[in-house]
Amino acid sequence: MTTVIDGKQVAASVIETVKSANAALEAAKGVRTGLAVIIVGDDPASHTYVSSKSRMAKECGFKSIQHTLPVETSQEELAALVAALNADPSIHGILVQLPLPKHLDSEPIIQSILPQKDVDGLSVVNAGKLATGDLKTGLVSCTPAGAMVFVRRTHGEDLSGLNAVVIGRSNLFGKPMAQLLLNANATVTIAHSRTKNLAGICRNADILVAAVGRPEMVRAGWVKPGATVIDVGINRIAAPERGEGKTRLVGDVAFAEVSPVAAVITPVPGGVGPMTIAMLMANTVIAAHRSAGLTPPIF
Repeated sequence: MTTVIDGKQVAASVIETVKSANAALEAAKGVRTGLAVIIVGDDPASHTYVSSKSRMAKECGFKSIQHTLPVETSQEELAALVAALNADPSIHGILVQLPLPKHLDSEPIIQSILPQKDVDGLSVVNAGKLATGDLKTGLVSCTPAGAMVFVRRTHGEDLSGLNAVVIGRSNLFGKPMAQLLLNANATVTIAHSRTKNLAGICRNADILVAAVGRPEMVRAGWVKPGATVIDVGINRIAAPERGEGKTRLVGDVAFAEVSPVAAVITPVPGGVGPMTIAMLMANTVIAAHRSAGLTPPIF
């Protein structure tokens, strides 16, 4: 029988750990975990994401601050706000919701967040720490960190002897995911759109992670029987069977076709998705513990 991972359930268990860690920190040091979220402009999808992040931070007992800035905010004004939050000792995590309006350059803004407050794990310092295996002082990008929770709960901490293939080489997901697998002793291949014989390479994988942004690209013939398949894709496709103009969400893996072959698989939606916000909360409580000189919880 194939195990279908319930991302909501795993995310809820991460959030429970965050809540108790936050309460313990407050009891031990009188410190309340603080998260500041910055959103610029009026993109509806971004506002939806930000409100769910702010809501979850409040649910975890954090000090939750949201800065909603007008679309005409200048680069200098945004940089000044980040600098002020960097200097605020009650704020342990800073998140700038992307994408920013077109006239703003996001890269210098992201890199100006102090690495120890960069709870999105996007700074070159945190990327470098991950690349050199420093998981003790760095912060890991939330989506790969969440996918790695699934892998650890399936295979344990040590992946020695297992072949892992990551399809996708983005800085946001593919590269950090590969580094996490490598740090856990897996033998890792990073594949992408220009990889030759992609299906053959994927068939070798004990752990197959798809993050390529192509709907249902990974077919049953690509998957080694008994593999663990983590689907990070979120693609909206036409669903005429639901009525005219209707759509549905699918991953990068053809779920119905692949699930009988895999031993463990994540669905879309309801797999990796719920883990992203949960790991953002985890990163923030980790940052707060480090700031207070305490050993952070392990997720």
